[in-house]
Amino acid sequence: MNMKEWARKITDEKVRERYVNEVIERFRDRIIRIERNADNQWIIEIRKEDLPEVIGYIINHPEWKETQLSTMVGADERPLRGKFSLIYWISINGASGDVVFGIKTYISEDDPKFPSVTPIHPGANWYEREVKDLLGLIPEGHPDPRRLVLPDDWPEGVYPLRKDFHYTDSPKREFTDETKYPYREPPKGTAVFPLGPYHVALDEPGHFRLYVKGEEIVDVDYRLFYQHRGIEKIGENRLTYDQVNFIAERICGICGTAHALAYAQAVEAAGGVEVPERAEYIRTVMAEIERLHSHLLNLGLACHDVGFDKGFMDAFRLREHVMWLAERLTGNRKTYGMVVIGGVRRDFLEYRRSMIEKVIRELREGFQKWADQTLSTKTFVKRCEGVGVLSYKDAKRWSSVGPWARGSGRDLDARRDHPFAAYKYLDFKVPVYKEGDVLARCLVRAEEILESIWIIEQALDEMPGGDILAEWKEIPPYQEAVGFTEAPRGEDVHYVMTGEGNRLYRWRIRASTYNNFPALPDAMRGNSVADAVLIIASMDPCYSCTERVQVVDARSGKVRVLTEKELTELSRKASRGV
Repeated sequence: MNMKEWARKITDEKVRERYVNEVIERFRDRIIRIERNADNQWIIEIRKEDLPEVIGYIINHPEWKETQLSTMVGADERPLRGKFSLIYWISINGASGDVVFGIKTYISEDDPKFPSVTPIHPGANWYEREVKDLLGLIPEGHPDPRRLVLPDDWPEGVYPLRKDFHYTDSPKREFTDETKYPYREPPKGTAVFPLGPYHVALDEPGHFRLYVKGEEIVDVDYRLFYQHRGIEKIGENRLTYDQVNFIAERICGICGTAHALAYAQAVEAAGGVEVPERAEYIRTVMAEIERLHSHLLNLGLACHDVGFDKGFMDAFRLREHVMWLAERLTGNRKTYGMVVIGGVRRDFLEYRRSMIEKVIRELREGFQKWADQTLSTKTFVKRCEGVGVLSYKDAKRWSSVGPWARGSGRDLDARRDHPFAAYKYLDFKVPVYKEGDVLARCLVRAEEILESIWIIEQALDEMPGGDILAEWKEIPPYQEAVGFTEAPRGEDVHYVMTGEGNRLYRWRIRASTYNNFPALPDAMRGNSVADAVLIIASMDPCYSCTERVQVVDARSGKVRVLTEKELTELSRKASRGV
C-alpha cells in the first residue's frame, strides 16, 4: 500500500465512522442487528414495518447529496432461517464518502407483504416489482403493481427464484386475453404511436408506447424483459465461483469486463480475498479499454441517428483500433476472459507496453480531431441540444447512473466513490454537465474517452511487478457482500451470498441500464416523435443486462438444451434466411 492509499484509508475510516454512528444514534431502538460485512459495507437489520422510515432518512439526507439506491435483493432464505429476506443497498457517493448500507429485513412465507418504499423513493419501483414476480413478496402501497420481468403467460403462483423451483422446471403456460400486459390508458386527446418491440432503430427488443398529440410526446409507457436467459438461477445452482465469472462476462456484449469485475469483487469482499496490486492495474487497463470502445460506439451511433454518417464512420474507424488492441492483449475482441476470483488470468508481457502506448497515443490524436469536427458541425449540435432533457431532480429520484446521470449534474462515479482495482492509486476527473440533454451526455462521453486514455497511461507507468493471482481454497458460506464497478453505461452492482462447496447461494445482478430505464419517460415527454430514438440511444441502453428469468416453449412447456452442433446449424440457417 502506497502513502496515498494509506492516507485515504485513514480519512475514509473517519468519515465512515461518522455516517454509521449517525444512523445508529437515529434508529437505535429500531435496529435489530448491525454488522460490518466488508471494508465499506454494513448490514443493518430492522423490522419490515420500519423500511420506509429508515431508507427514506438515509436516501433523502440533506447533507449526503449523492446518496442513492444502488440495488435491492430478495432472497429465499427459508432453508437457512425459515424466511425470505430483503436488502436495500444504499450507497453514499460523490464527495460524501465511501459508505454502503444494506438495510435488511426478513419476511415470513405466511405473511409475504412488506411496505413499499417506492412512494418515498421512485428508484425502488422496478426492484419491488421484481421481488413480487420472482419471489412472491408483495410491496403494499406500490403505485404500479404490474408485472415486470415475467412473460405475460407465466402462471400465477410460480416463483422462479424460490429454492424449491429448479432451473429445469417448466410450468404450463397459456396465453389468453386475460394475460395480456395491461398498458396504461392513453391520456385524453392523444394517439398511440408504437415503437418496437422489434424496430430497425432498436438494437434489442423493447416495446414503447408513445402517447402523442401531433408530433409531441405527451407520455410514455413501455414493456421490456423480452430476452430471458436465467443467468442468476444458473449461477446459483450449477457453477463454482470461477465458472460464474465467465457467465458474468456474458451478461452484456459491451460491458463484460465490468460485470465480471463487479462479481469477482463481491466474492472477494465476502471471502476476504486480497488481490495483488499488479492484477489490480491489469484489471483497470482492461476496464478502460472497454470504456473506450463502448463510448466510441455510442458517439458514433449518435452521429448516425441524426444523419451525420461521416462522424459515425470516423468514430467506428477509431474504435477498430481499440478492438484490435484488446485482441492482441487477451486473444479476443470481446469477452476477454481476464478476470477471475483473486486476480487475472493473463499478465501483460513487457514488450506489449510500447504497443499499448502507441495505440492510445494515436487514438488521442484521432479522437481530438473527431471531436473538433463533430462539435463544429452545427446540424449535429442543433439536433442534440435541448433534446431529451432529464433534470437533476429526476435523475436523483430514479437513482440514475453513468453518463445518463452525469449529463444531468449528478456527480457520481464508482471508480472514485467506491474505489476498486487500481483507481485508488490514480488521478482522473469525473466530467459532469448540468444541461441534461443529449448533447450533454455526448460531451460527458467525449471527455471520459480522454480521461480513459490518461488512466491507461498512468497505469502503465505505475504498474508494479509481482503476482497476478491470489491463492484461495474455500470461501466461508453464507457471507454477503456487494461489488461495484463503473461500466461505460454507469455503475454496475453485483450482490452475492456465498454457499457451501464454493457455490453461490444467491447472486443478484444489477446493470446500469436497470437504474436508468425508469427515468426514460421523464426525458422523452415534451419532445417530438422524431427525437424518440435519439433520446433512447443517448441512454446507451442494454436490454439484455436487465433480464432475469428463462422462457420455455409456450406450446409444449418443455425445455430443451441444444448441442453445439445444433446451435451452429440453426445460426447458419438464420444467417442465410432459411
